[in-house]
Amino acid sequence: MIDKFAIGHHTADEDGWLTGTTVVLATEGATGGVDVRGGAPGTRETDLLDPTAMVDRVDAVVLTGGSAFGLAAADGVMTGLESRGRGWPAGPGLAVPIVPGAVLFDLGRGGDP
Repeated sequence: MIDKFAIGHHTADEDGWLTGTTVVLATEGATGGVDVRGGAPGTRETDLLDPTAMVDRVDAVVLTGGSAFGLAAADGVMTGLESRGRGWPAGPGLAVPIVPGAVLFDLGRGGDP
């Protein structure tokens, strides 16, 4: 394990599913970076990792399957972090968790999308 990071994974391989999600949680926030390539990238909030962006740290990163549908996995991560007061300060008593994500196209591998 890496200090100040927690990693969790769930594989959905029961009837009708064949995919998974991994979350890397930066327990104290971390500087992030990304290089998005390809003709049809599936990403969420990766623009925030540009060095010219105002945001200087991420709270977690979501890596998931499920094509564009899988990006919704970051919603649950954001909800959990928000309930703990984690995130970018956006006003009195308001924090917006920074959770960039990327998705793999894994539909049609035996599961039922």
